[in-house]
Amino acid sequence: MGKLVEVYLLSGFLGSGKTTLLKHLLKEEQKQGRFPAVLMNELGEVSIDSNAIDDRTPLKELMGGCVCCTLSDQVEAQIADLLRTYPIDAIYIETTGAAHPVETLDAVMSPLYAGQLQFKGIITVIDVLRWKERSQLSPQVLQLYREQIAHADLLIVNKIDLVSEFELSTFVYEIQQVNSHATCVFTQHANISINQLKKLKRVQQGHHETTHHHHLHLQSVVYEFSKPIEQIQFEEWIRSLPSTVYRMKGYVAFTHSSYPFLFQYSYGMPVYMPEYMKMPLTLVIIGEELDEERLYSQLKKLEQS
Repeated sequence: MGKLVEVYLLSGFLGSGKTTLLKHLLKEEQKQGRFPAVLMNELGEVSIDSNAIDDRTPLKELMGGCVCCTLSDQVEAQIADLLRTYPIDAIYIETTGAAHPVETLDAVMSPLYAGQLQFKGIITVIDVLRWKERSQLSPQVLQLYREQIAHADLLIVNKIDLVSEFELSTFVYEIQQVNSHATCVFTQHANISINQLKKLKRVQQGHHETTHHHHLHLQSVVYEFSKPIEQIQFEEWIRSLPSTVYRMKGYVAFTHSSYPFLFQYSYGMPVYMPEYMKMPLTLVIIGEELDEERLYSQLKKLEQS
């Protein structure tokens, strides 16, 4: 038998830092002379996070649904193509924030190529601010959130610089009540050593509740801007959004700049990163019970101002 391709499943709720983690791990893999590949699942029809993956890394995208349910039949073909086309050492699978990790694993581990893969484990990224305010989540979302933690082999407690040491120790105690067997790592910007992944040992889990975005009524709304907008008005719009908007990402052009910004939003916190080339001005909004027409109308007004 030839070498087995390692498989890592990156889990975590919307905006926790999965893509940032993935970028770190890919750089580490390349430094060690290894050849990784990525399977990325986007809930909507437009890919934003895939722009974070450099051209040296083979990338397969699954759009418009969830690996663990509606797209499970596509996973088999995409992984088979990666194995057939590239001399890869590892596959990193980044799930949507609404995916159940165990159901995703079931979709990934097809009997057709299981003999070529070595599943190393589930890595769940936890945003400590989201955990701190988890009581504000709906019961269905909270159930998924806890399931993502409970089935992890490695827990990355991220954004620790945003809470006090006392809060962090309290949160870690609470998290370990949900999952006591997983290794727990504390990070800022999801920055960990790849050697911590190599030590992963998969622990068989028991029963899990079937909970993903179809039960949560999560939606993705895509808006395409036709022109630059005023940043101040855009930020006023952000502050007016309901708490059921969990995540936004995309490219936004402002009137004061010649180039667009990569825009990320989670847990009420907007982040802007300048781009130095023209990008598609597309915004993806993810949340529960979104009023699509209202969002479209509000964004259109921003363009007309």
